[in-house]
Amino acid sequence: MNFRIENNGVISKEFIKLGIADFESACQYISLLPYRRNTDKNDILCILKDKGGTCSTKHAVLRKLALENKLDGIKLILGIFKMDGTYDKRISKTLTKAGLAFIPEAHIYLKINNIYIDVTTPESNYETEIKPRLLKEQQIEYNQITDYKVHIHRGFLKKWVKTQPGLNYTVDEIWKIREQCILDLQQ
Repeated sequence: MNFRIENNGVISKEFIKLGIADFESACQYISLLPYRRNTDKNDILCILKDKGGTCSTKHAVLRKLALENKLDGIKLILGIFKMDGTYDKRISKTLTKAGLAFIPEAHIYLKINNIYIDVTTPESNYETEIKPRLLKEQQIEYNQITDYKVHIHRGFLKKWVKTQPGLNYTVDEIWKIREQCILDLQQ
């Protein structure tokens, strides 16, 4: 779904300043920004200020852009999937060291009329990377990518840890392993 960006809000104005006039161009621009953690995820403009972002901040800004342009059909989705060495070989060493085949990870992407869009990187592909590993999915809002996202993710991990036979990790220990995997992905 493409639409012309109108000057209806803070995000729209910033894309127009960059010479980006439509949603598809905004998606392409965002996908080309480097994957990195942002200095302030509560600032909806953080990916533009930091010239990079995570799946959360990149997709949240697109959801907000759609809302500013009166398009509610572009949904923001929180998916929890099995992040393993096949998903990305850069995390294999960390998972192997921890004795884990995978770790449940939260990922944010868009859903437009039952089509999934992932602009985390130009190579990101929901159909091949996330869908086959998906454990849970729910719609969230652009302002729920910080504390709420962490709450849902940690709640999932709490249940997951209890159901894994022989897993001798606490949720905090799993979270620490996950953090190392995220650092690995930034290399």
